[in-house]
Amino acid sequence: MTISPMMIKTPAIIVAVSTVTSRRKKRRLVGSGNFASESFSGCCMSLREIRFVIEEAPPPRLDKALARDVPEEASLSRTRLARLLDQGAITVDGTVWRDPKARVHAGAEICVVVQEAQDSHILPEDIELDIIFEDADLVVVNKPAGMVVHPAPGTPSGTLVNALLAHCGDELSGVGGMKRPGIVHRIDKDTSGLLVVAKSDAAHHGLAAQFEAHRVERYYNCLVYGVPDASDPRLRGVRGASFEQGNILKLTTHLARHKTDRQRQAVLFDGGRHAVTRARTVERFGIPPVIALMECWLETGRTHQIRVHMTHAGHALIGDPTYGGRRKLPAKALTPEAAQAVGSFNRQALHAAVLGFEHPVTGEKLRFEADLPEDIANLLTLLRHG
Repeated sequence: MTISPMMIKTPAIIVAVSTVTSRRKKRRLVGSGNFASESFSGCCMSLREIRFVIEEAPPPRLDKALARDVPEEASLSRTRLARLLDQGAITVDGTVWRDPKARVHAGAEICVVVQEAQDSHILPEDIELDIIFEDADLVVVNKPAGMVVHPAPGTPSGTLVNALLAHCGDELSGVGGMKRPGIVHRIDKDTSGLLVVAKSDAAHHGLAAQFEAHRVERYYNCLVYGVPDASDPRLRGVRGASFEQGNILKLTTHLARHKTDRQRQAVLFDGGRHAVTRARTVERFGIPPVIALMECWLETGRTHQIRVHMTHAGHALIGDPTYGGRRKLPAKALTPEAAQAVGSFNRQALHAAVLGFEHPVTGEKLRFEADLPEDIANLLTLLRHG
């Protein structure tokens, strides 16, 4: 492993304190040369003091300097630090600072007071999960179609987070000050496939940074109407659509919430957020071809991105209730059984098949694959015979 200068931290002290005076016992932090002290009192609130010094050539903003120099063993994400700054829980040379844009000098002594992770208000539920991988820092799940990732007003229970709270139990060390799974990316309720979830604040911060930097490998399989092809003159006239070598369709637009329907996303070219999807045709079905199995991969990760982009290209996903609609297929292009199965497919035919990333704590390269779920696999069988 190559160690860069930015990876060498000045010694930091992490001290557990409490609302009452308590006896403390020094212990060495696992995997570091720092010392911490641990409270053994049974008080109602447990706090930590994280003390460190701003190193040479700090960034011009306090929030960025804190994020750069806070010790890794403190497990404080940039978002958590921003929240603590706003709460007045951070002092610089003994004075509370709240302005994230303030300039801090090298050598400034920082003290961050953190309340230990509290139990989440979300209730654990005993729901069976398909766990692909798990260790002390993260868990990779193959989510079934029909399961919402995180509780919301319309779905307060039965979610992936409810299930993970029950599955992980006391193994959750705290994300953002709360004992809860750290959701760094989501897939839609009716999309199946792979998700990685953080079990610790350190993992949450590391995974979020990889997603933000677009360093996570994500491949999806989907079934669409029509067959995208570089020879199609219609596609050459679609704004934002182009083809790369190997007949790879590239869709480059901006996406934003629809002006009149808040449940939908809309393609824009001014405003919104930059979005790039690539897709290649894996298999064609029908005589003439009327359905395609596609492999899509994301350069960005926006809400409904593949569904919106493929619809924009004129190749909506089969079964998509929001963007796809029902399309009339040419007579006799498919067998009656296959045509019936396509028309009655009751969710978007989209599956998160591959997920690859660097382990946020160990640095190990991880890559996972999930087979197509039964409903899409059965549909493919009918299409291949018709």
